[in-house]
Amino acid sequence: MTDLAESPAVRRLADWDPADLQSLVGEYGSPLYVLDLERVRQNYRRLEAAFPDAEILYAVKANALGDVLTTLREAGAGLECASAGEVKRALDAGASGDEVHYTAVNPPARDLDWLVDAWRDHPDLTVTAGSEDTIDRLADRGYNGRLCLRVNPGIGAGHHEKVRTGAAAKFGVPAERAVEVLANAADRGFDVVGIHAHVGSGVSSDQLDAHREFVARMGDLARDVSEALGGSGLEFVDVGGGFGVPYREDEEPLELGSVADATREALGELDARLTIEPGRYFVADAGVLLTAVNTVKAARETTVVGVDAGMTTLLRPAMYDAYHPIRNVTVDAAAANGDDGSERERLPQTVAGPICESGDVFCSDRELPKSERGDVLAIGNAGAYGYEMANQYNSRPRPASVVVDGNAVWVSRQREDVEDVIRPERAASDGLKTTPPRGE
Repeated sequence: MTDLAESPAVRRLADWDPADLQSLVGEYGSPLYVLDLERVRQNYRRLEAAFPDAEILYAVKANALGDVLTTLREAGAGLECASAGEVKRALDAGASGDEVHYTAVNPPARDLDWLVDAWRDHPDLTVTAGSEDTIDRLADRGYNGRLCLRVNPGIGAGHHEKVRTGAAAKFGVPAERAVEVLANAADRGFDVVGIHAHVGSGVSSDQLDAHREFVARMGDLARDVSEALGGSGLEFVDVGGGFGVPYREDEEPLELGSVADATREALGELDARLTIEPGRYFVADAGVLLTAVNTVKAARETTVVGVDAGMTTLLRPAMYDAYHPIRNVTVDAAAANGDDGSERERLPQTVAGPICESGDVFCSDRELPKSERGDVLAIGNAGAYGYEMANQYNSRPRPASVVVDGNAVWVSRQREDVEDVIRPERAASDGLKTTPPRGE
């Protein structure tokens, strides 16, 4: 286990051993997600040191891999879940009910049905509702357990407009209505335990003022709720996560101490504990995506490097125009081995996947060592929202995932094949053949 003082605030793509990465592709194939569990632990310990008095929940949606959930739970984190499926994963990872928060947005009926059943076996589980309708639907199912209210503070921040949740109408009850909604819930027998809001995802240092204002509004609201509930107060005030990580090589990491100080100062005096729920911060720089070059093509204005990963493997560049660092590990491994033939000209290249969409590119005209067929490229900061957003568009199987923990490496997610993609369709077809037609 690396001492925290020796753990850098961010792990750059250049810090990964290129020969190790290339050998993983040789053993497990491509494309391949790789996640380093010790780096996940380091990130947790760093955040725990900055927020020693806070309850820390891991936002499972960032990376729901079972090995990640177990690692963070054993390190001391609770688990914040956005769906019934994530709650099941959390419980399967050994979490107890008091370590799980369910924070869904417009939850489907089947999710609530499953969740309420799970609550009966785990009565310490906390449910966060983002609307009065959700509270009514919980009551209709007999739920009267631990209730947290998601509020909309009217302030949003984050790396892209699609993830700035704090001011989006979709998320939470307007803050000015929160006291009334919670008082009504308490009168109906719910165990009101907290309030929650999330300003957005990937908040950077230059957005600290928005974070501070958002937290101050949450502190004021908590004091108003405590007064309305007869002074009984709340157990916690959850200000979400959203702590950003530097994706670009020249970006500096968050100064966590400053963020923590600003958070505590803005929240003010409260009997309730502070709760935070980062996701990306724990796992982004702990993961890389490895992909093999299969085509190199001279186009009119650029050189197109075709790889076997695409927007079905890593969606963030296509969806958010997100930047991810890219490295040719074949070239770097050869250079590290003293291979005189490893030197290659650097030239602008567009790295593109196999999906029939013009948006299926990982970078455009980025200067990299000249690529050759068979090279392995590494795409950095892929541990957060990488595999979680992978899909089967174009009937493409999803990739495998391996985890690294010290000298140990194992497959944590099997690679799909085409049979895995079409198996549900075949099962449905077989069911139709054995089910009597309607009306019989």
